[in-house]
Amino acid sequence: MKITDLKCAVIASSPVIRITTDEGITGWSQIETPKPYLQPIVLQLKDWIVGQDPRNVERVMRRIRVRGGFKPFGSAVSAIEHALWDIAGKALNAPVHRLLGGKVRDEVRTYRTLYHREAGVGHSPADYVKWAEFGKSLPEGFTMFKLPTSFHSSMVADVPDFFYGSVQTDAPFPYPHKGVITEDGMKYLVDCVTAAKETLGTACGLAVDAGPGYMPQDALRFARAVEPLNLLWIEDMITGDYSPYVNHDVYRDVTHATTTPIHTGEQIYLRQNYKHLIESHAVNVIGPDPCDVGGLAEIKWVAEHADLHGIAIAPHGTANGILGLAALIQVCAVLPDNFIAFEYPARFEPFWYDITEGFDGVPVKNGRIAVPDRPGLGVNMLEKEARKYLTEGDTDFFD
Repeated sequence: MKITDLKCAVIASSPVIRITTDEGITGWSQIETPKPYLQPIVLQLKDWIVGQDPRNVERVMRRIRVRGGFKPFGSAVSAIEHALWDIAGKALNAPVHRLLGGKVRDEVRTYRTLYHREAGVGHSPADYVKWAEFGKSLPEGFTMFKLPTSFHSSMVADVPDFFYGSVQTDAPFPYPHKGVITEDGMKYLVDCVTAAKETLGTACGLAVDAGPGYMPQDALRFARAVEPLNLLWIEDMITGDYSPYVNHDVYRDVTHATTTPIHTGEQIYLRQNYKHLIESHAVNVIGPDPCDVGGLAEIKWVAEHADLHGIAIAPHGTANGILGLAALIQVCAVLPDNFIAFEYPARFEPFWYDITEGFDGVPVKNGRIAVPDRPGLGVNMLEKEARKYLTEGDTDFFD
């Protein structure tokens, strides 16, 4: 079997990858929604994989892995890896989880990142109560939620004098704010998070997405202040989403001085860049994204290395779409027992269920998803329906 073509179309701001073969088997994958600019980067990798046997996933990946980097540039390489596994599974009439060693769980737990705009609330303790009530009312029955707040939200702009810095409104990159949080800002933040957790109660776990942007002293102040709440974790306080570095030594100083679990890692590309973070016990929880870390095999390796060091894993996936959801389910089925839950990719339009086959509507029941045994990743694009959503420049995507 040989790869004959690699194509990438942008559907609703999400790059979708299609790899075709000379035996008529097609592999699909998807890059998260806010990255349409990665389409040409994906296509630049075409010449490096055409003519290769897609079933030799690692051999193909060795040809292109060097061309990735920290988020967002690892996404192009990672998504190609997902599509290769999809082809390999279909060629053997087996789900990808069987190729990765076989599932260790029949259901995978997922958590819901719930944005304030979804709940129609702002950033006050009363709003955080409504946020929690909205989350508990969702029909999917999620038992874990992640709360975007402080530097990972509009709280920085909405709360006067939240930190000793100026609010940027025109930064060309996400999460541009960084600085020392004021005393009033810290108290306000703790009151908001406390309101959310107390409303959720002990039956629902709460994680907090807080940065990047914290100075280490504030990261420790916040983590210690919320120790009585038994949070699942605080995420990316110091570095994280779109940070091109890790600062594992700074994280370690905070992690070893609080009982609140500390989390980071969604931007990290490849296992080698997790080495210091894991082996120095710099955090309690890592959150690699299978579409940023280098692929499904890569995230499994990272999870196993973390498990050897007593570190938990909660994979990232906030905007990876329905094809990304399929990949997350397959790989999370094979992760070791340090797996907590993966982030449910809720940020995609409902029409994705109409242009794909595999899921009969939202697959989450009581906060879990049954692991499917369909071949490959278990989801295929429906050409007739999907053509309606192609842009003018991508009309040859299915040709």
